[in-house]
Order: sequence, then structure tokens, then C-alpha cells
Amino acid sequence: MRNPVGWVVRGVARGVAIAAAVVVFVGVFSWAVMLLWNYVVPALFHGPLIGYWQALALLVLSRILFGGLRGWRGAHGHWHRHAWRERWESLTPEERTRLRERFCGHGPGASATEERAQP
Repeated sequence: MRNPVGWVVRGVARGVAIAAAVVVFVGVFSWAVMLLWNYVVPALFHGPLIGYWQALALLVLSRILFGGLRGWRGAHGHWHRHAWRERWESLTPEERTRLRERFCGHGPGASATEERAQP
């Protein structure tokens, strides 16, 4: 029998490592935004220089305005995939073939389409 305490310790250690990686990534990304802002905006638009915390606040604000408050993949991502899967399964084989040809450029009928396009 496996040691359940070992699983918990590894899970906690993994969570701490992921949290630390996120903090480092956000810190480096904020620093890069600060450097880019201070290099571009004052020279082009005569705007102010910003500090690290202002750059971090700018990132949070842009996330709220342009990305919404949901997670990276979106709170409804699973439901959208589920709806598309149901739609795909409801199609006839001919409709599936037409969609593959239209969007992917391949499928059972793609070579026939290419042959017709050539003189």
C-alpha cells in the first residue's frame, strides 16, 4: 500500500512550486511592461514614466478590461467544447466531409476538389 502522506506532501510541494513560478512570471512580465512603457511612451507621446507597481496595475487593468474576470481558458470553455461536439455528432457524414474540406482543406473529397481546380 502506498503512503498517503507522501502524496499530500508532493501535492503541496507541487502547488508551492507552481505558485512560486506564477509569482516569478508575473514579476518578470511586469518588469518587462515597465521597461517597454518607459522606452516607448515618453519618446512617442511625451507620457510619464511609470514604476514597477504601476506596470503591474496596468497589467491587471488590461486583464480586467480585455480579458474579463474569468480564468485563462474561460469559465465556459468546457460548455463551448461540449456544444461543438454535440453539433459535430449530429452532422451526417456528408456534412462532416464538407466541413473538413472547407476548413481544413483535406478530407476524402479534398483531392477531387484540387483536381477540379487544376486546368
